[in-house]
Amino acid sequence: MITRKAYGGAYDVMSSKHIRGDFNVAWPTAEIAVMGPKGAVEILFKKEIAESADPVAATEEKVAEYSGKFANPYVAASRGFVDDIIDPRDTRPRLINALESLQGKRDTNPPKKHGNIPL
Repeated sequence: MITRKAYGGAYDVMSSKHIRGDFNVAWPTAEIAVMGPKGAVEILFKKEIAESADPVAATEEKVAEYSGKFANPYVAASRGFVDDIIDPRDTRPRLINALESLQGKRDTNPPKKHGNIPL
């Protein structure tokens, strides 16, 4: 359940689809991206912002553009990283249904071929 911000490695390791998470949903206000919009803009458009007449305004404009294009749950959903985008008032029933559907799940891994000794 992504309610606010899910960036980079933290998003990946917190039961994302990338590591076989079973049920991933997001609120429409969620931000899902490699990094936060401000940090990304400062890296991607550094030269353009520095050359602008008003760097603060240029940064704000690029942050808004980046947020609209990349840091939203709709892009993640279109790529299959999120199962659904739900209204916040539907959170409780959706989570209950997901937990009920997973109640009897048994996940098995293939047997190990060999150990891995720490060196």
